[in-house]
Amino acid sequence: MVFNVERTMQGSALWAVCILVGIFNLACALKEIRWCSTSNLEMNKCNHMKEAFESAKIHPSISCVIAASALDCVKKIANKEADAVSLDGETFYQAAEQHKLKPVVGEKYDQEVGTLYYVVAVVRKSNTSITINNLKMLKSCHTGYDRTAGWNVPIGYLINTGKMPVKGCNIPQAVSEFFTQSCIPGAQHVNFPSNLCQLCIGDEQNENKCADNASERYFNDNGAFRCLAEQTGDIAFVKHSTVPENTDGNNPMTWAKDLNSSDYQLLCRDGSRAEVTDWKACHLARVPAHAVVVRLDTDGTAVFSTLDAAQKKFGITSAGFKVFDSALYDGKDLLFKDSTKEFVLIKNQTYQAWLGSEFLQSLSGLECYSMPNVLRWCTQSRGELLKCSDMAEAFNNKNLSPPIQCVSGDSPNDCMTKIKSKDIDAVTLDAGQIYTAGKLYGLVPAAAESYTNDNDGASYYAVAVVKKSSHNAFTIDQLKGKKSCHTGLSRTAGWNIPIGTLIERGDIKFNKCNIGKAVSEFFSASCVPGANQPDYPSSLCQLCIGNAKGKSKCVFGADERYSGYTGAFRCLEEVGDVAFVKHTTVFANTDGNNQEPWAVNLKSSDYQLLCLNGARAEVNQWKDCNLAVVPSHAVMVHPSTSITAVFDLLDRGQELFGNDTNPNGFKMFNSSAYGGNDLLFKDSTVRIIPVGEKTTYEDWLGKRYLEAIKRIECSGAMIPSTRSSLCLLILMLHSFFL
Repeated sequence: MVFNVERTMQGSALWAVCILVGIFNLACALKEIRWCSTSNLEMNKCNHMKEAFESAKIHPSISCVIAASALDCVKKIANKEADAVSLDGETFYQAAEQHKLKPVVGEKYDQEVGTLYYVVAVVRKSNTSITINNLKMLKSCHTGYDRTAGWNVPIGYLINTGKMPVKGCNIPQAVSEFFTQSCIPGAQHVNFPSNLCQLCIGDEQNENKCADNASERYFNDNGAFRCLAEQTGDIAFVKHSTVPENTDGNNPMTWAKDLNSSDYQLLCRDGSRAEVTDWKACHLARVPAHAVVVRLDTDGTAVFSTLDAAQKKFGITSAGFKVFDSALYDGKDLLFKDSTKEFVLIKNQTYQAWLGSEFLQSLSGLECYSMPNVLRWCTQSRGELLKCSDMAEAFNNKNLSPPIQCVSGDSPNDCMTKIKSKDIDAVTLDAGQIYTAGKLYGLVPAAAESYTNDNDGASYYAVAVVKKSSHNAFTIDQLKGKKSCHTGLSRTAGWNIPIGTLIERGDIKFNKCNIGKAVSEFFSASCVPGANQPDYPSSLCQLCIGNAKGKSKCVFGADERYSGYTGAFRCLEEVGDVAFVKHTTVFANTDGNNQEPWAVNLKSSDYQLLCLNGARAEVNQWKDCNLAVVPSHAVMVHPSTSITAVFDLLDRGQELFGNDTNPNGFKMFNSSAYGGNDLLFKDSTVRIIPVGEKTTYEDWLGKRYLEAIKRIECSGAMIPSTRSSLCLLILMLHSFFL
């Protein structure tokens, strides 16, 4: 960079310093900060603030812009019609998601909590049976409708974790069906269920019942706690400071004067309970304080410098203008909250860091309100496209929304690419693919498959299946030279786990991460759908047979008849010695459960499992004889997609079409009518379940799975569909899951 030194010398000292260090940003160019106000009262205070700053020679100077609302301020800032505004966490979330604003200065309220407060669920200690996991059918007390501590955080949390089902994204209806009776001041809307206000008591004259103000005696944090204390409700959702403020003699009002804080406890997210003083460790979410937000191209340090100079001159002890006082302007919390003690610089200026994962999860649970117009599902074969089309029609006939639209993708990675670019919305992936989708494409889980009705249904076992034989009963120690059948390249049960296990055992040895070559030298012949690439030895596709016309040999997907779990098992039956599949595959294709000609006469008793200890076991002994336990398949979406809306749609769909005996025609978890297996969802799926708090790929896969993957990444990178990606997700994998 070349500078005109003569011109530089003519500029101001600040401008010269900026140029000499090569910094071109708003710290240099920002001559004033256009502050956004949302009312005439705020404009009055803002104009006084502008005059006070000018008199104190605080730079950059302030000018005032008026807007209709906080969200209108956000739009003006995004459009460069204003520069800054202080927002609460929920409004800032929308500002960051929709307009890419960032937080630069936080409001600090007290020394103990600092720039945030905590939302807690309070119960009476004597009611020992209540935990966060069994709130259904209780009576609930809330600070108010659409309020952070009493509604947004607890209801968002219950929805996001799958504890509270939502049908048709009608959240008030869901709350009314979850709690038997409630007091939610402000929920007296015409279209809201009446039991949302059933516990409210109104004012002393029994009027203004359920009003969204102090006329309702159960309004706000103190009122919600009173609702609990008077044993009207079983649980209250309030701020962490509410119980101590209203017990142990701290509230002289008749209803509170004899209350003891020791008679109440908090419900923790992990299902335990804690004393009311343990709110830092036991809460539903920490709620961030208001933050000053600006555009991404604005230097937050310059904004903080201005406000820092202002708080030193016009802070709490100021005799004139006070930054944190609204009383002179006939209002409350104008521009900044009146309870603010000081401004603090936000160092990590991302909305995720400022809002925190717990608060973000709660907000995402309420995103059902912003349901997408259509849900575009990625299909990877003709069979999937046909099944998806039937699912879309079936859902539409039952008025399920959003409507499904079926889009073709060439491969899992192609689907991931299209979802990342928002050309498609959803696809179901297995654990290995979930890792790639999360790490390389930024996708997140929205719903998951469960293979049982038990609590462990969101996982399955990877097994090695062989034919029962009296004369050639080889073990896992004798696999070299055998013919192998795999579900697909980089698939968890069919490739990552078995190959990783054999590498860890020292059976397969490789150089320079060329695992494909090593596998081809270990097995005499294989069918590894997806290995039909120039970088892979031809023997990895030698056993594959393609489609019914002999085409599409060794492709990744249903066009290869030996692809997937059923395909790999068919490969074992017809040409192979061992198949690497999941624990339910044998049962799904034997004993009359698969009526295709190749499977109709097969018996599960004719097959066995290879155990890691060198033994064989019957196929029903998979819990003791397996290669690994792995997370179930999950529906992956772009992080901006509402996971609540996705799960809600699939949940309503499975109520109508999830059972093979349903009278509605379409079967979500049955692919037999489409010439394939495990299309859209695994055929062994019993139900779709919410991902709960596992809202990232790391959370869904789990620490042990991730540790195993990271230990074996070649050169520290996971590149899908290349030899380096095969080095692998897996080395030492099974030892982490057994």
